[in-house]
Amino acid sequence: MKISSSQKPIRSLIIPFLDYCEIEKGLSNNTQKNYSQYLNLFVKWLSKTNQKDLLPSQLKQEHIWDYRLFLARSHKTPRNEYLAKRSQNYYLIALRSLLKFFADRDIASLPSSKISLAKEQHDVQVSFLELPDMEKILAIPDIGEFIGLRDRAILETLFSTGMRISELVALNIDQVSFLIKENPSKTIELSIKGKGNHVRTVYISSRAGEWIKKYLGMRGNIFIKPLFVNVRSKNPEEKRLTPRAIQMMIHKYSKMAGLSKKITPHTFRHTYATDLLAHGADLRSVQEFLGHKSVATTQMYTHLTNKRLKDMHEKFHGGNEADSE
Repeated sequence: MKISSSQKPIRSLIIPFLDYCEIEKGLSNNTQKNYSQYLNLFVKWLSKTNQKDLLPSQLKQEHIWDYRLFLARSHKTPRNEYLAKRSQNYYLIALRSLLKFFADRDIASLPSSKISLAKEQHDVQVSFLELPDMEKILAIPDIGEFIGLRDRAILETLFSTGMRISELVALNIDQVSFLIKENPSKTIELSIKGKGNHVRTVYISSRAGEWIKKYLGMRGNIFIKPLFVNVRSKNPEEKRLTPRAIQMMIHKYSKMAGLSKKITPHTFRHTYATDLLAHGADLRSVQEFLGHKSVATTQMYTHLTNKRLKDMHEKFHGGNEADSE
C-alpha cells in the first residue's frame, strides 16, 4: 500500500520539497543548495534529539522553540563562531518555506506563520575597506604565477562590479572571451543572472578588464566553461572555482596585506557601494548596480556615507575648531 506524504517523516520530504522549489517555484540552483544545507541541519537536529521519524503533523511550536535555542546557543560555524541573528534567520526561513510546501500539498503540519524570525539590529554593521587598504589587497597576488594572476583578476572583478560571490563563480568564459582579442579601453557591460534568477547588468572597468585579459592570455584553454578555474582539479566537472575557495583566498590576502579586520567577498561588495555613494552616485542607481530588489536594502549604506561626511565636516570645517579665547 502506498504511504501518503502525510504519513512520511519530515526527513523524507526534503527532496520532494527541493524538487518543488525547482519545478514549481523556479528558484535558482544556489537557493536550492542553501535550502538543502539549512534543512539538513534541522534533520540532523531531529536525529540528535531522538526525533528522526517526526511526522509533519507531529511538529509543534515547542519543537520550533527548541530548534531556535539550538541555533542560537549550540550550533557553530566552521570558524567556531556562534550564528548571528541574520544567519539564524536563514535556517528559519528555509524551515518556514518547507511548511508552506506542506500546506500547498495538503500535508497537515504547523502553519508557516508560527515561525517568526529573530529580530535583527536596525543599524546593520557593514564592513568596508578604505581605498588604500583595498589597493594593498589588490597588490598582494603574485601575478608572475597563474594562480596569482587569476586571483588578481578575481579581486579586480569583485571590486569593479560589486558582484555577489555566487554571481562571480557562475561566470563563464564565453561571456568575456572577446577580451582575448580586444583591448578593454572602456567600461564593459555584462549581463549576468543574479539573485532569484533576475538578469541584471554589471559594469567591468577598463582596469579590471585588462586583468581579466591578462588572465585569459595565460590560461589558454577556452574550452573549459567556467571563467575562473580550479587548477588543482583534474575533473572537468569540478573545474569551476567554489565560493569557499574564493573566501579563503581573500582571507589569506587580507592577512598578507596586514589588515586585522575580517575581510570577505561581501566586504568588496560593501566597499564598491560605499565608494559609489561617496563619489555622488544616487541611491536608486546603486540599487540597480547591486541588484537589490528594494531600495530599502540599499539604504543601509547611507549610514556609512553620512558618517564619512560628518567626519569630513569635523576635520575640515573651521567652525569645529576649539575656541582659542
